[in-house]
Amino acid sequence: MSESLYHLEKVTQVYSGRTVLDVESLDIEAQSITGLIGPNGSGKSTLMRILAFLENPASGRASFQDQPLAKVTLEQRRQVAMLNQEPYLLKRSVRGNISYGLKIRGISDTSTPVNRALSKVGLDPDKFSQRSWRELSGGEAQRVALAARLVLKPKVLLLDEPTASVDLENSELILRAALDARDQWGTTLIIISHQLTWLRQIADRILSMDYGKLSLVQ
Repeated sequence: MSESLYHLEKVTQVYSGRTVLDVESLDIEAQSITGLIGPNGSGKSTLMRILAFLENPASGRASFQDQPLAKVTLEQRRQVAMLNQEPYLLKRSVRGNISYGLKIRGISDTSTPVNRALSKVGLDPDKFSQRSWRELSGGEAQRVALAARLVLKPKVLLLDEPTASVDLENSELILRAALDARDQWGTTLIIISHQLTWLRQIADRILSMDYGKLSLVQ
């Protein structure tokens, strides 16, 4: 039986008196791929922020590895990585961006894992590792941002429209690298995407969100 990573029950989120999330029940199992679709403003990104420990729900029960989200440890937080539609990079080199997470975890020898992470997202380490964040195209920046998360070998990878602002080639490289993480390390993937056809090919299940409520896509 698969390990349940997340359990949400009667979880709501409220902004300025308006309920933007109303999840009756949600379980996410280890090594699964969950697709999430829905119109803008339906609550998808709010749900992802809760799963990423970036905010606590207004009410309900939510846990990660049987621990309430509000009480997850630093070690547990470091098992979860999130990639947004718009990449955020530190004002330093590509290598500096990707190695940052390793260094704050006390890992000093970062050369090999950084090179491997760059290769996973289709960027030549010899050409890109010393480039400044300013020199990257939008698609390259998104791939570097993904590499910075993959280098940590996360237990959970949350992808919030990661390919919406990039071309087809970059989109395919990003998605392939994310799937490789599941295949190689058992990473659990939760993906917001408008590419329903693609999600049907790779997701174990697809959930639709509308007005903050979830339903299963058949």
